[in-house]
Amino acid sequence: MATDYEFQGWLGKGPESVDGKMEWGAFEPKKWTENDVDIQISHCGICGTDLHVLRSGWSPTPYPCCVGHEIVGRAVRVGHNVKDIKVGDRVGVGAQARSCLQSDCPECTAGLENYCSRENTNTYGSIYPNGEGKSYGGYADYNRTNGHFVFKIPDGIPSEFAAPMLCGGATVFSPLRNNGCGPGKSVGIVGVGGLGHFGVLFAKALGADKVVGISRRESKRDDVLALGADDYIATEDDKDWDTKNARSLDLIVSTVSHSQMPLNSYLRLLKVGGSLVQVGAPDGGELPKVNAFTLIPNRIKIGGSWIGSPNDIEAMLELVAKQNVKPWIQTRSLKDANQAVLDMVAGKARFRYVLINEKYA
Repeated sequence: MATDYEFQGWLGKGPESVDGKMEWGAFEPKKWTENDVDIQISHCGICGTDLHVLRSGWSPTPYPCCVGHEIVGRAVRVGHNVKDIKVGDRVGVGAQARSCLQSDCPECTAGLENYCSRENTNTYGSIYPNGEGKSYGGYADYNRTNGHFVFKIPDGIPSEFAAPMLCGGATVFSPLRNNGCGPGKSVGIVGVGGLGHFGVLFAKALGADKVVGISRRESKRDDVLALGADDYIATEDDKDWDTKNARSLDLIVSTVSHSQMPLNSYLRLLKVGGSLVQVGAPDGGELPKVNAFTLIPNRIKIGGSWIGSPNDIEAMLELVAKQNVKPWIQTRSLKDANQAVLDMVAGKARFRYVLINEKYA
């Protein structure tokens, strides 16, 4: 099938690109296969991961790099091997572009493609095996991704809502869903920002009896309660917060990406047998030391969770459509992506920025 469109987007060419210095230009997508889908992009969320990758915060970035892995648009080319997507469908892509998808892979066959150890290609900044090229993301006009990781967007979800859910939303939905969030449970969300506000929304939508937002400043209380939280803890404005709320939560999801966070105090909030799941990833990956005598006498567990699996994303979209979950987003023009990135770095987003490509919206 011939194409009459060109892949162009905002390219980061070095660590300074996070300082508002991305450059618009053409790029060569991965080589086409009949397993792929080309998407004309109308919306793309800005994720904290974009900032880490632009600045080479986690590992060296293979520049040039076009970031953005919360993509929504229309399928304009669909490979013959893709059975569930057709040209014209409104579709989305999250943080993963491909796994090995082999029948003998223990992760892929168990619906855990996001943990595949053989191949885990990110939507941007990854080098495909076998000389297929590099992955480029959604601050762009078009995206090419394996059809297994392309999702139909239900009619009831606006594109500007769906986009940031495909990574940010799924990243917190997955640990909530897979760690028993639901009726009878009390759940804490640490860090009520771009990721954490989804945590509050989804914990309520999943039916948790009590949802507690946990952040540093009292000034966020009204917003967090407006999101649907039942209570709020301000860790820097209440000196005795961990003592007052000890053993009150069954599950905590931590979205904080800071090596100096008060992790042991968060753990004291857990009931006997409770779990804390870490999803925030600081530059360098360093977390605070944990005292063994915080864990042992309380039989509590610390775990981690990666991006959502395809199954998680499908379940999340179904829940969002059914319960009319509405994230707090602010739309920005794709033309102004550099300024939007600067504002994201400055912490101005309440709570997610979504870039609108006016040419195709």
